[in-house]
Amino acid sequence: MSKKDFYSLLGVSRTATPEEVKKAYRKLALQFHPDKNPGNKKAEEKFKEISEAYDTLGDEKKREVYDQFGHAGAQAGFGGAGGPFGGGGGFRGGFGDGSGNQEQFQDVFGDVFSEIFGGRGPGGGRQRRPQKGADLRYTLSIGFEEAALGCEKIIHFVRQRSGQEETAKLSVSVPAGVKENQKLKLTGEGDTASPNGPAGDLYVIINIQTHPLFSRDETDVVMDLPISYIHALLGTQVEIPTLTGKAMIRVPAGTHSGQVFRLKGKGFPKLGGFGSGDMLVKVQVDIPEQISAEQKVLIEKLAESSEDTPMVKSFKDRSAQILRSRK
Repeated sequence: MSKKDFYSLLGVSRTATPEEVKKAYRKLALQFHPDKNPGNKKAEEKFKEISEAYDTLGDEKKREVYDQFGHAGAQAGFGGAGGPFGGGGGFRGGFGDGSGNQEQFQDVFGDVFSEIFGGRGPGGGRQRRPQKGADLRYTLSIGFEEAALGCEKIIHFVRQRSGQEETAKLSVSVPAGVKENQKLKLTGEGDTASPNGPAGDLYVIINIQTHPLFSRDETDVVMDLPISYIHALLGTQVEIPTLTGKAMIRVPAGTHSGQVFRLKGKGFPKLGGFGSGDMLVKVQVDIPEQISAEQKVLIEKLAESSEDTPMVKSFKDRSAQILRSRK
């Protein structure tokens, strides 16, 4: 066993926490591992020394004895020069001596071998799988019509690959009928945690821009259609835009505010199904706040010759009954 101070070998203080000891050993093990330094006897000897040091300092009981009695205590209490290496310098069948340190040693070596052997330990045995990289999120803003029809978008984003940041460029296929905040998963386009580890995924979050005329209700497209009170009385025809073109709406005479006209199949396509929603055109009768003197005369003449409409007449009758009971 090496007579060098174990703390000095690992480059940690005597008050170092178990996690600090483990981190220091892992860093040195990666640096001096024989497979990274083929034919380098000094690196091999250094690797043995730091492994002996961690075999003791990585175990709470062994470390306690070593702190009190030094190398003599470690040898007397824990089997001499056994440690993780035999007298001939090769690996033993396992690490530790059954005192509980074996699992900890294998845990650290699993990390080391994952980086050196791509997930396989000495002799080809399977070790812990390399850690998967982090998933990433990207918010993609698209137009209202693009959400309805589908589109292809090129995105640029930053991710971690091989321990360095890189700017990635990807083409994203947005399906027709996509919804607000819907997630599109791009497998393997996220960060990587290690050179040989699997990459995380990229989640593209859809943001649909506000439309100046249209709104959405599930697969239906909704649009308010303001018309003048004259056109509501006399009827009219109005050309309106749709998601894919235009259409002509015939507003019959006597149309009231809030009345809805339905254009079949002019809405959003149904995701994962057949058909599309409808376009709902909701009439809003626009009453002017001011009218000219000439218009006022004409309206007053119209009022003199007109009768109450059915809704007005019904309201007056019911209201009169209630008022009579309150006299």
